Amino acid sequence: MEITAPADNLQQVAATKVKKNRWKLFRSNFDMYLLLVPGLLFLLLFKYTPMYGIIIAFMDYNIFDGIAGSDWVGLAQFSKLIHSDEFMQVFINTLLISLYKLVLLFPVPIIIALLLNEVRRAWFKRTVQTVIFLPHFLSWVIISGLFITILSPSGGLVNNLIVFFGGKPISFFLDNNFFRSVVVFTAGWKESGWNAIIFIAAIAGIEQEQYEAASIDGAGRLRQMLYITLPGIIPTIILILILRLGYLLDAGTEQILTMYNSVVYESGDVIGTYVYRMGLGQQDYSFSTAVGLFNSLIGFILIIAGNEISKKLVKRSIW
Repeated sequence: MEITAPADNLQQVAATKVKKNRWKLFRSNFDMYLLLVPGLLFLLLFKYTPMYGIIIAFMDYNIFDGIAGSDWVGLAQFSKLIHSDEFMQVFINTLLISLYKLVLLFPVPIIIALLLNEVRRAWFKRTVQTVIFLPHFLSWVIISGLFITILSPSGGLVNNLIVFFGGKPISFFLDNNFFRSVVVFTAGWKESGWNAIIFIAAIAGIEQEQYEAASIDGAGRLRQMLYITLPGIIPTIILILILRLGYLLDAGTEQILTMYNSVVYESGDVIGTYVYRMGLGQQDYSFSTAVGLFNSLIGFILIIAGNEISKKLVKRSIW
């Protein structure tokens, strides 16, 4: 007791000092903590409070009876989901479109950032950035209308070129063989330039002394890009890739809703649009909530798995 008591006293003193320091820090930065209140209220009201509605995934929910009056059915909605042939097709569509976007579009912003970093004329660099950033600020309704006109089988620019070279017009928005390609291409056209901002900022954080030393050693622009710029943004690339994994089953609901129709459900119907059709279209709220919860659970698992893979491969965690 005589040996351990002083140690216990020291721990209590240290704990008390830490509490006093925390309270002193809070009082000295009270105005800064006050600025957190609107953001915390937003998260509480619009992110956490609606999570109460998840329980209808385990009920046979009736909008007129409400949550209190609806019957509990346990995992019946999830059993229906797993055994639904329609949902399996939707799941495959979502996975394919998301993988196409990840594999084909993820490298594009990195390449754009690397190329822009090599541009030395400021006016030309600013012009290119403005042009490639602009599509991000257009809504999917506008972009869908634009591409529906361009790809129209009757008078569209692309089909006019196809006919000019001896081909037959293609109904891109009515053909299951082309619809996924249109979705991926338009997503890349709209967001690639905007997504490059993160990598441009990461490149700006690389120390210029490395480039100067490499230049003195005789390294050209290409070698500097490969051995300084690219390795310098690897942590950012890994971070963005892991975060993208969490949205792997988010194939672009808003985009597809403005583009697809019943003819291309076979190739274009994804989880987000399926939830929309089942929830608002057929008013099957319990089943659509179960589908949404399944989607969120898969996304959470993918983020955790991606973080673990990151720690093993590059010895770096995103948190």
